[in-house]
Amino acid sequence: MTEIVKIPAERVKVLVGESGATKKRIEERCNVELDIDPDGEVQIIGDPADVFFARDIVKAIGRGFTPENALRLMGHDYGLYVIQLKEHASSDKAIARLKGRVIGENGRIKIQIEDSTDSIVSVYGSTVSIISRIDTMEYAKEAIGMLVDGSRHTSVLRYLARVKREIMESRLKGQ
Repeated sequence: MTEIVKIPAERVKVLVGESGATKKRIEERCNVELDIDPDGEVQIIGDPADVFFARDIVKAIGRGFTPENALRLMGHDYGLYVIQLKEHASSDKAIARLKGRVIGENGRIKIQIEDSTDSIVSVYGSTVSIISRIDTMEYAKEAIGMLVDGSRHTSVLRYLARVKREIMESRLKGQ
């Protein structure tokens, strides 16, 4: 099976890595072959199940995640979710404002989302992307959705404090 994923050309260097190290690591870990075009077209060749995992890793690197964070997607309990800000804003200025709301002053809101939901958030281009365990993904999506929809930062921070307690309680109970 072959699948084609398009990533920004400026992220190709990250996908390939120093002397091809990242590309080789993905190929070995996922049991696939990557054919990477300099303008960002990536062909992923392998068995369908292997291509499935490699596709999300390639997409994640294309959305601004480090290769180390993207490789977390090899775990069956991790997922990738991409929010297209163009669906919520009509101009580049409005997209920039939404990105600023998600990041917060000095990155405070983004860090709080990551800490509270045990996830990693990348704000890149016109997207906000999340790598998270499946059991906490909805919490991260909700917090970012609240910010994109215009909720006050204090409301989102209260939500995240409650979520963090819920996640801790459910993990302590072994769920």
